[in-house]
Amino acid sequence: MEIEIFEKKENVLFDRTEVKFYVSYVGEPTPKLLDVKSKLVAMLDTKKELIVVDNIQPGYGEPKATGYAKVYGRESSLIDVEKPSVIEKNKEPEAPAEEEDEAEE
Repeated sequence: MEIEIFEKKENVLFDRTEVKFYVSYVGEPTPKLLDVKSKLVAMLDTKKELIVVDNIQPGYGEPKATGYAKVYGRESSLIDVEKPSVIEKNKEPEAPAEEEDEAEE
């Protein structure tokens, strides 16, 4: 999976940078949102708590998708602006707690 950023725009009002990008994924399934987010964090040199991948739209018949992400300046700005459902879908899944055996001998 390769990501190419083709537009970056500062939005001072919302304290964020809006990023549009292409994702190429030859020979692979459409990348998951969290995989794209991890790669964008490294490319944009930011914290994963400050970035929200809004959408990834696959192209028809080609291994290329277009995406849109927002990089916030502060976590409080992200919480004030984004819907809870968008924040939730951008969270890393929590590791399941190990269940203790109730049938201990």
